[in-house]
Order: sequence, then structure tokens, then C-alpha cells
Amino acid sequence: MSTFTADLKPILSLFFAERRRALLLGAALSAATVTAGIALLGLSGWFITATSLAGLSAAAAVTFDVFAPSAGIRLLAIIRTAARYGERLATHDATLGVLAALRERLFRGFAEPGAARTLLHRPTRLLFRLTADIDALDSLYLRILVPAAVAIGAALAASLVLGLMHPLFGLLFGVFLAGTGLGLPLIAARAARKHARRRAHGIEALRSRTIDLVAGHTDLLMAGRLAAQRSAIAAADHYAGRADDRLNRVETGLTFAFGLVSTLLLTASLLAVAALAETNAITTPVAALGLLVAFAAAEPFTALRRGALELGRTLLAAKRVAPRLAAAATPEPMGLPLPGFAFSLAAVSAFHENSAVPALQVSELTLQQGERLAVIGSSGAGKSSLLALLSGELPARTESVAAVTASLLTQRTELFEDSLRGNLALADPDASETRLREVLAAAGLLADVETMPRGIDTLLGEGGLGLSGGQSRRLALARLFLRDTPLWLLDEPTEGLDGATARDVLCRLSAMAQGRSLVIATHIRREAAIADRIAVIEGGRISEVSRRGEAAFEKALDRLRPD
Repeated sequence: MSTFTADLKPILSLFFAERRRALLLGAALSAATVTAGIALLGLSGWFITATSLAGLSAAAAVTFDVFAPSAGIRLLAIIRTAARYGERLATHDATLGVLAALRERLFRGFAEPGAARTLLHRPTRLLFRLTADIDALDSLYLRILVPAAVAIGAALAASLVLGLMHPLFGLLFGVFLAGTGLGLPLIAARAARKHARRRAHGIEALRSRTIDLVAGHTDLLMAGRLAAQRSAIAAADHYAGRADDRLNRVETGLTFAFGLVSTLLLTASLLAVAALAETNAITTPVAALGLLVAFAAAEPFTALRRGALELGRTLLAAKRVAPRLAAAATPEPMGLPLPGFAFSLAAVSAFHENSAVPALQVSELTLQQGERLAVIGSSGAGKSSLLALLSGELPARTESVAAVTASLLTQRTELFEDSLRGNLALADPDASETRLREVLAAAGLLADVETMPRGIDTLLGEGGLGLSGGQSRRLALARLFLRDTPLWLLDEPTEGLDGATARDVLCRLSAMAQGRSLVIATHIRREAAIADRIAVIEGGRISEVSRRGEAAFEKALDRLRPD
């Protein structure tokens, strides 16, 4: 129960923080719709029965007032119609607004330091969170909270009306209706929870495996694994289909149970009002009113059927989404180093998400302003972790971390389906045309851009499609040049480029970095050669630091891959 509450608390908090008035208005209008419907049906039954009885006697027909009940019926019909229309507008507008806020908050959570690195290995899960999981949470308000509150209100109202006929009748009716009306959905929700979770997992697997088939079609074909991938997709589809079948069975059982309970309740109500009418405790028109009120009061509980079946999926979505929505403690801002230094680290430990083993442990490391440091080591030694720490992407457990504002150029060039201008504007939205052309020229890309039909407004495809590997890297370099920060962090900046292009990129990078500090994570000699110092990292620890001119510096260069 504590886990259930913990998962729902941040979501409910966001619901009411974003659209409190609209959500409460929607619930109130929904209650008004149901109440007006119950009153309308009861009054109509009373009016029809009373009119029929009045018609048996000429004297009664003359004195019978048909205008007041008719006006009441019309008023209730108008109220019910208006409330229903307003309820649809209010509840759906509020729900859509809340879902939009959930998506925004979730996306901001994924943009927090460390999240991008984790999600890089699970992109389909990000897609699923932003779509299916968020969509599943609309059931929390529309199909669970509001219907349950309205149904309980209807049971109380009907119990009060029937209690005026006879207190015991009203009490027993209310207890039985509320008990069975809420009990049956809870039993069904418990039975459907496992299958709803399985269906969600099956659909997620179906999506991710289909994406893998489309994205990796060539590799799968070359490896002879197309048939195996299709089989995996079919297995996921079968898994989700079986869960759907089980959910349909639970729904059928719940529908039958509701029908049986409604029949028993109406039969008991009929016998009760008949007995009260026979003893002249109530009149025949009032008996008709009571029977129809009992009939109408049972209807709101059937609206819980859909919510009961989706409760498992909703709770799963809440469990997966809530951690990113929960307000995390604000991290301590990174301090500024002493004047003349780009960064200083002392007794630093850093951990990746869900890992008990430190990715990085640095006892002491500093870099003076304008100095260039190359960080070398084997794959997985901690080079990228050090850059992530300095950029603020990887949180640290430390005694002292201080660094100036930094810009990070990662191994992989991330370009977007936008124009060249739009990709550059990510670094500086206010950059002038002249400035954009300057950085393109500095990166060695301006001549290529000028040959394109639309120049700097040329549109790129997904992932920067339309540029060669070298051009993509130069565009990323131009974007780095736009970032006026005193510290540049470069993660293997020329990896994958041919020798001539790589040397040109390094030459331009070195020229633009005058006056700035550089940290270059590398295993290529040409990249480390522009550094003033080399730090060797092994197992997340700095084992050696050497300066240009020292024998250890040349020895470290000799360990690296030649151009």
C-alpha cells in the first residue's frame, strides 16, 4: 500500500497543481449529471403513475396538477443535458491539459544530468513513457477517481431518498449497493492487474522489436536473423494477445456479475416498495419513484468496469513514471575554482545510475586556465565519465568539485531534422548571420554550405542525413565554436574521420581554442599531441600525470594509436 501511495502521490499532486479547478469542476458536473438523471427518472415514474391513477377518477383528474411535475421534468432534463455537455468539456480539457503537463515534466526529468546517458541505451523505453504510459494515466481521473466518487454519491443520494420511505430500506439498499458496486470492480481489478501489466509489457516489446527490425534490417539480413526477429515480434504479439484474451474474460465476468447484482437489487427493491405500498406506508406513485431511483442509482457503478480493467495498467504506468516526476533534491551547484584555474577536483567519487561501483575516483586533479589536458586510457577506464563529471552530467560524491562553465563535444555527433541554421542555433539562438558564417568558416564547412542550393537554410534529414561524416563532425565543431565558454570538453573529437580531415579539424580546433582550457579524452596520438599535459586513467583512477617535455609525456604518447 505504501508503494502504491508513493507511486500515485507525485502524479496526483501534479494533477491538482496544474488543473485543480477544472478537475473539481468536471467532477462536480459529472455528479450533477448523475443526480439529475436519477431525479429525472424517479420523478418521471412518479408523474406517469400518478397521472394514470388520477385518470381513473374524474374528480381527481380535474384537481391533479400536471404543470409543476412537467416543469420539474423539463428542468431536470435541461440540467442533465447541460451538465453532461459541460462535464465532457471540463473533464476532457482538464485531462488533456494534465497529460500535456505530465509529458513536459517527464521530458524535463529525462533531461536532467545523467538521464541522457542512461536513456541512450534504452530509447524505446523513453518513447513508451512519453506515449503509452502517459496516455494510460488519463484513466486515473476519467475512469477511476471521478466514476468512483460519483457512484458513491449516487448511492448515498438514493439511500437518503429511499430512507425517507423507510429508514431500514434506505440503509440496507445503500450498504448493499456501495458494497457490491465497489467490491466487484476491486475484485476484477485484482484479477486483471497481472494481465494488464503483461499486456503493457507485451506491447512495449512488440514496439521495440519492430523498431529493431526496421532500423537493423540490413544487419539482420546479413546475419541471417530476419526470420528470428520476425519470430520474436510474433512472440511479443502473441504474449500481448493472450493478455488481451484474459482481460476480455475478466470483463465478461464483471459484466455478468454486475447484471446479476443489479437484478437482485431491483428484485429486492420491487418487493420492498410493494410491501410498503401494501401497508399504505407509501403511495403507489411514490413506490414507482422508489423503484426507478433504485434502478438509476445502480447505473453509475457500471462505469467503474472500464477503470477496473485498466487499473493494473494505470498503476504500472504510475510506477514507471513517478520516479521522474517526484521532486528530487536540488543538487548542490558546482563551485568556481580559484582564479587562474579551469577546474579543481579533490577526493571525488562518481557513480552511474543504479551502480554501487564508482565509475570515477580522483584524489586530486587541477587544470590551469588556458591549459590543455589529454586523458588517455583503455575503453571503459573512465575517460568519458571524467568529462561527464566536469560538464555536470554525472553527479559526484565529493569533498571538492569546482569548475568553470564548460561545453561538451561527445563522440557521437547529434544532429537534428532541421536546417543547418537550426542545428547551429542550439548553441546560440541569438547568433547573427555573420557570426554563423564565421563559425562555419572556422570549422571548414562554409565552402560546402555555399554550394548547397539553400545555403545555411538547407534542411537535413533525420540524424543529419544529407551530410557526410566529416561534414557532420565539422557542423558539430561549428556549434561548439558558438558556445563562448572558458572550458571545452572533447570526447575523441576526430574519431571516425580520415587522416587529412582529422588533422584539419584538430588544427582549426586548436586555433579557436586559444585562451580556453581543453580536456580531450582520446586514444589517438594526434589528439593527445596538442595537449600540454597527459593524464593516464585506469579503472576510474588517475594513475599518472605528465607534462610536455618530460619523458613520461612521450612515453604516454607512444602508448596511443598512431594516425
